[in-house]
Amino acid sequence: MKTVTLLAIASIAFGQAPNPQTRPPRPASTQSPASQARPKSATPQKYSADQIREGEVRFGSQCGFCHGKDAAGGETGPDLTRAELVAQDSQGDKLAPVVRAGRPNAGMPAFPGVTPGELNAIVAFLHTQMDKFAELGGGRRSVEPSDLATGNVADGRAYFQGAGKCASCHSPTGDLAGVGKKYQGLNLLRRILYPAGQGPAAAGGKATFTLPSDQTVVAPAVAEDDFSVTVLDPLGARQTYQRSAVKVKVEDPLAAHFDQLGKYTDADMHNVYAYLETLK
Repeated sequence: MKTVTLLAIASIAFGQAPNPQTRPPRPASTQSPASQARPKSATPQKYSADQIREGEVRFGSQCGFCHGKDAAGGETGPDLTRAELVAQDSQGDKLAPVVRAGRPNAGMPAFPGVTPGELNAIVAFLHTQMDKFAELGGGRRSVEPSDLATGNVADGRAYFQGAGKCASCHSPTGDLAGVGKKYQGLNLLRRILYPAGQGPAAAGGKATFTLPSDQTVVAPAVAEDDFSVTVLDPLGARQTYQRSAVKVKVEDPLAAHFDQLGKYTDADMHNVYAYLETLK
């Protein structure tokens, strides 16, 4: 079964097989990672309905933002209903130390103040969710870093320094130093394709207005579209001008990224991702 594309998720598709010397090995399977069978709790465990309900509430309030309220993946956290840590856990013996100590290197905070009762409830909820999703089958909503690990580091470096012209603005020892540690998986891919996401002002963009007298006025650009340009006046207030009424040119340092979207091949995107992932 051929790996399905992720263009609908993040303008990227799976194309080139990983170089075994530069990429971690993929699972020895012809299936895509999302279609792999879901794990079940290795040790049969039973919990009361009250424990599970309490765990659902506590997990949703403390862990739901990152892992999703149903534990199937959220903003930044992985899908715990597929996690081997949960599958191998027995009555919290493996989950409890992780919850209490956290995983700072992975961005997970510690919860040292959680009581045994609260922890047992969270464990009950996680095991229940894992077993429920295993029975339902189906795919998953998240994109794991391993899903994107299809590029070639050497080719990505060559593209970065050559055809992509990335090195004309960026440096692996300067502004991109540590980027592979700061961002992982889909977050890193988003930073490559859509680095700011907040308009030209986020990158120091500016708008140059040409007056009828041929004088020019420069102002920080906040936003632009095909019809208007919004800038900050000297007092910091937002002012919007219609393009049809003024002569204006917007310089956006991130424009090259958006121009590149129409030039990337699937292999280019994956190779650059693979290269930036090494900058730790």
